[in-house]
Amino acid sequence: MRRPAMHAEVAIRETIRHGSPLAFTPEVERATAHLYERVRHIVTPAEWPLHAPYVKAINDLKRERGAVILAHNYQSAEIYNCVADIVGDSLQLAREAARVEARVIVQCGVHFMAETAKLLNPDKTVLIPDREAGCSLAESITAADIRLLRQRYPGVPVVAYVNTSAEVKAEVDICCTSSNAVHVVESLGAPRVIFLPDRYLAANVAAQTKVEIIAWHGACEVHERFTAEDIGALREMHEGVRIIAHPECPPDVVAASDFAGSTAHMIDWVKRERPRRVVLVTECSMAGNVEAEVPDVEFVRPCHFCPHMQRITLPKIHACLRDLTGEVTVDPDIAMRARRAVERMVALGVRPAAVAP
Repeated sequence: MRRPAMHAEVAIRETIRHGSPLAFTPEVERATAHLYERVRHIVTPAEWPLHAPYVKAINDLKRERGAVILAHNYQSAEIYNCVADIVGDSLQLAREAARVEARVIVQCGVHFMAETAKLLNPDKTVLIPDREAGCSLAESITAADIRLLRQRYPGVPVVAYVNTSAEVKAEVDICCTSSNAVHVVESLGAPRVIFLPDRYLAANVAAQTKVEIIAWHGACEVHERFTAEDIGALREMHEGVRIIAHPECPPDVVAASDFAGSTAHMIDWVKRERPRRVVLVTECSMAGNVEAEVPDVEFVRPCHFCPHMQRITLPKIHACLRDLTGEVTVDPDIAMRARRAVERMVALGVRPAAVAP
C-alpha cells in the first residue's frame, strides 16, 4: 500500500528546500536499484528519482566519515530501509548506541534519542539532522518538576520514560522504555513509584503490576488521538482485522485491541502471527517499514504522522553528514547523572512487557 500523498508532497518539498536536488543519473539508478526493491511497495516511482541520489550520497558519506546511522521505527521508508545501519525502538537504539564503534553517530529520530546516544558515547560525535525534531512527551516535564515531585513524595523512586530530556534523566533513579517499563518498575522493589511523563503508559503499566504508580500528566500527541471508538470502527470496516496498539495509547484503546506492546514487540508480533490483515495503532510510517518484511500481510492504516519524526529527511541527513552539523552536546555534570539512569536501564536488559488484552 502506498503512503498518503501528503507525505510524498512533504518529501518532495524538503528535497527542493535544501538546495539544488542531486541528479538522478544512470549510475545512481544502478547503484540504488537493490534498495528501491525494498521500498517499492511504499515509495512511488515518481518519488524515487528524488530520493535515490541522496540515498547514494549518504551511503558514500557514511564510509568517508566512519559514521553509523541509527533510525527509529517511525522514520520514513527511504530512511529506514535505504540508509539506516541500525533500526529499532527507543530501547534497541539505546542499547546499540552503547555498542557502536563508529566515530560519528547520526540519530534519525527525535532530540531525546540523540541525547541518549551522546550520554552513552561521550567521546563520539553525535549528530541529529534537525535540531527542532522534538517530542511532546519530553516537553511536558522539566527537571524542576522532578525536584518538586521528590519534595511531595519523599523517598519514592522516580522512573523516567526514555522520552525525556537529559536534564530530566539527571534527576531520576532509572529510565525505561515501553519495552521494559513493567520490568523497570518492579526492579526497584518499592511499593510506590513515580512514573513520568506519559500518563497513558503509566496507566497501562499500573494494570500489569501491584506497584502503586504515581503518574505525571504528559501524553504523546500521536497516540493520544486514538480512541476506542476508532478501534470499533476499524473492526466494522475491515472484517477479521487484527489490531495491535502501542501502550502510549489510552487504556481503553489498549483494552479494545488484540495485542499491545512497544514498537519492537508490535513488529515481532506481526512477524510471528502473520495475520491476514492488521492495524498498527501507532505512528503511520512504521506500517510501511514492517510491510517490507512481511509482504503477505495487508496493513490497514489509520494514519497519524509524528510531525517531529517527519522533520528528518534525506536532504537533511545528507547535509548533516556532509558538513558535520547538528552536533548534540550535553553539559558534563548533567550527562554524568543522566548516564547513570540510562545505564541502569540498559544493564537490566528487557523482559517481554507486552499486553494481550
